Amino acid sequence: MDHLVNGVDHAAFPTFDPAATVRFYRDVLGFPVVHSICAAGWGPEDHPDFIHFFFDIGNDDRIAFFYYFGVQPFHARDRGDVYAGFGPEVPSYFVNSRHLALHVDSEDDLLEYRRRLDASAWPVEMQVQHETIESIYTHDPNGYMVELTRALRPVTPQEDLDAELTIEALVEVASGPEPTLAKLLARKAELIVSRAPGWAPEPAGVRS
Repeated sequence: MDHLVNGVDHAAFPTFDPAATVRFYRDVLGFPVVHSICAAGWGPEDHPDFIHFFFDIGNDDRIAFFYYFGVQPFHARDRGDVYAGFGPEVPSYFVNSRHLALHVDSEDDLLEYRRRLDASAWPVEMQVQHETIESIYTHDPNGYMVELTRALRPVTPQEDLDAELTIEALVEVASGPEPTLAKLLARKAELIVSRAPGWAPEPAGVRS
């Protein structure tokens, strides 16, 4: 059986403190923000608005975090992984935000893994195209969510800039009272307006 996976695309975790998360990974460790997804009205009715943001950790690998607007910590632990124990009151979207994403190079490779999973005791539960990637998802025998993903297209420098502005706005909004996705988007718009005059124009004849 051919081995088609090409390393880890990203490992993902939830966070209740996105400002501290950004300070730790971006400002202390020096991992640049390379992508962010703002999601409103996604999923079932009880699914909150959220932002999914990614840091480059080298070798085309990333670590990613979900911040759910309006969701308070479910519990705390004195030792170990603060998110390791999930009772029945914890929503499934939060449980599944902890997952490992494995990278494949092509649609054919992704569909081959879909074929293998669908023929097994762990069939694909979801196949989604979101922004720059297409992914399939299942749970392994231990209950861990596993994602296999392929790139739909390269991420552009403009999207990298958008991610930087989004995370800057997130840090400000999440550090204040009653953070919402609407407040984040409004603050990001303000940042764009204030900084746009300093951005260099595109050379004539060049289109992104």
